[in-house]
Amino acid sequence: MVTAEDVILLLQGSDRRALPRLATLVENEDPQGLEALDAVFRLTGRAHVVGVTGPPGVGKSTLVSVLAGHTRAAARRVAVLAVDPSSPISGGAVLGDRIRMMDRHADDGVFVRSMASRGRQGGLAWATAGLVHLLDAAGYPLILIETVGTGQDGTDIASLADTVIVVEAPGLGDGVQAIKSGLLEVGDIVVINKADQPGAEDAQRLLRASFDLADPRDGRTVPILPTVGINGSGVSELVTAIDEHDAWLTATGQRDVRRQRAARSEVLAGLRAALDRRLESGPGRSPELAALIDRVARRDLSPRQAVNALAAALDSPASGRAIGD
Repeated sequence: MVTAEDVILLLQGSDRRALPRLATLVENEDPQGLEALDAVFRLTGRAHVVGVTGPPGVGKSTLVSVLAGHTRAAARRVAVLAVDPSSPISGGAVLGDRIRMMDRHADDGVFVRSMASRGRQGGLAWATAGLVHLLDAAGYPLILIETVGTGQDGTDIASLADTVIVVEAPGLGDGVQAIKSGLLEVGDIVVINKADQPGAEDAQRLLRASFDLADPRDGRTVPILPTVGINGSGVSELVTAIDEHDAWLTATGQRDVRRQRAARSEVLAGLRAALDRRLESGPGRSPELAALIDRVARRDLSPRQAVNALAAALDSPASGRAIGD
């Protein structure tokens, strides 16, 4: 049986490939990787997990790279998980601007990994949380998670991160799309990146007005900060805001609230994934499922009735062991 001590000794050893290899096993849900993750889970919960989200084109990758640089300049270790859309051809992550982060590959204090998001059972929380736990146990005090900021992944980050940064830029709807998509509802810090471009001040005023009209969330004012990621302008203020939010989480007890929310989200996401697997290998893959779907399409049966029939089939002794056995 793998123990926590075994895994930590492996991660702290001289083999720099140990962590990437173990991360691959965890990401692929390999039994060896999951057993190792189970062993070290009790050592997690110490890292500050920061989600960075926003629409494509706002400069998130550049901003995250600069944030990682500032963190290393303060002699702190940092890990970056970039959750990208999957390639329609290979199914792998589309790296895009992630290449620029690779100039830090020789730095033992920085870990960068790009992973695909689409087509994964359970959504962002289940796909990414395992790697977050692994990096937490490996001793990275700051973990930055970058998501593409579109669709469910854009707001799912709130269930996983302690601090959520929403990045906007002038000329991309001036924040209107962020308001519509619900990104601002999950943001603890809002950044107007590319603030040297025309329209930046208007975007900042619009976003400030949007927050002022809304009810205060968690009793705090959400800071809206201008940055220019390409030259690092405003990034020091962003680092300060991240640290201040970290301290606020501890002082108000909100960290425990968010960790409870994250645990619930991860368990439910894992449950959905387990149910998907059972449906693929059990009664859901049998002719019964096709027959139920056909009856729903013909309007002979409602979707709810079909779901209830499937649930009853999964609960029957013939369908195999219950989840968690």
